[in-house]
Amino acid sequence: MGKPKEILRQWVEAFNKADAHALAALYHPDAVNHQVANKPVEGKDAIREMFENEFAAAKMVCLVENMFEDGEWAILEWKDPMGLRGCGFFHVVDGKIIFQRGYWDKLSFLRAHNLPVPQA
Repeated sequence: MGKPKEILRQWVEAFNKADAHALAALYHPDAVNHQVANKPVEGKDAIREMFENEFAAAKMVCLVENMFEDGEWAILEWKDPMGLRGCGFFHVVDGKIIFQRGYWDKLSFLRAHNLPVPQA
């Protein structure tokens, strides 16, 4: 079974290839991915679909600034080529991501990719 930091390295590699299937393979079937700017996504299949939709909407690149491991958790501090920054927390159990939470500026992301900004 992979240690959390190794799983996270695989996650970054798959993300930078825009490979939703390889990403989904890293998640537990009942995993939750909660990007706090959005509603939580529950289940490996829904997470794969989320990544497919996101990769279709924008070219995304994850440049690792820091990567840490603490017990069952891996922590990623990242940036992208346009200067957007964020961080993610990955709870890894038995070599699979069971829970992920990410923090980033959704408004800056939408504007940088010329995507529609939701109205209140």
